[in-house]
This record gives sequence, structure tokens and C-alpha cells, in this order.
Amino acid sequence: MRFYTAHLAQNRAPVLVREGFSLGAMVFGPLWLAFHRAWIAAALVVAAEIVVTAAIARLPALWPLALALRWLLGLFGQDLRRIALAWRGYGESAVIAATGEFEACARLLAARPELAPAFLAGSGRR
Repeated sequence: MRFYTAHLAQNRAPVLVREGFSLGAMVFGPLWLAFHRAWIAAALVVAAEIVVTAAIARLPALWPLALALRWLLGLFGQDLRRIALAWRGYGESAVIAATGEFEACARLLAARPELAPAFLAGSGRR
């Protein structure tokens, strides 16, 4: 069973964000954040990676620092998405337990049928 948070904004399609570790955030880092429109977080991660790379160039024994940065990004990537959604005007409205995103959408629509037009119209990007 997975948990999703539902984020709603006026006249925009709801966004579901899965709880937990994100392998995509760990592997792709700032590209993953940019794909999810978390621009500020992506820029900060790029800056942190530049600093860490410069530190590793001087002291190669600091390579675990780069791994730690990626691990933390995997742990907190979904939270950075939630923060970016809040900055764009989305409010967290529900926590949904489901086996997958499709079931989470179905449960959200069952609880809030007035959201169906926003889902069907596909208004707005995530």
C-alpha cells in the first residue's frame, strides 16, 4: 500500500504526489526536479553539486559527500515537489492510501466528485 498526497488549485487539474523515497530524484537529481517544475529546488541542487564537485576536486576523499547529497535528494525529492506545488498555489487537500496512482485518482474522485471535470479536461500541467 502506498500513500499519496492530493494537491488542489483553482481551475487546475489535481496533482498526486507519492510518499517515500524517489529513485528518480536520486539518479537524475536536478533534472528530475526541473521535470516536476521545482525550479528553485533544481537550481539549489545544481549549486550544491557544483560546490561538492569543487570540494572533491581538492580532496578526493570527500566523494561520500556527493553520494550523501544524492541520497538526501532521493529521501526528500517528493517533499521538494510538495513545496514547489505550494509555491504555485496548490494546497494539500487529502492523503490517500492506494496500491497505485490510478487507484489513488479513483479514490480521490470518489471522495470529491466535483473534481472530475478538472481531471477529464486535463487543464494545466503538473
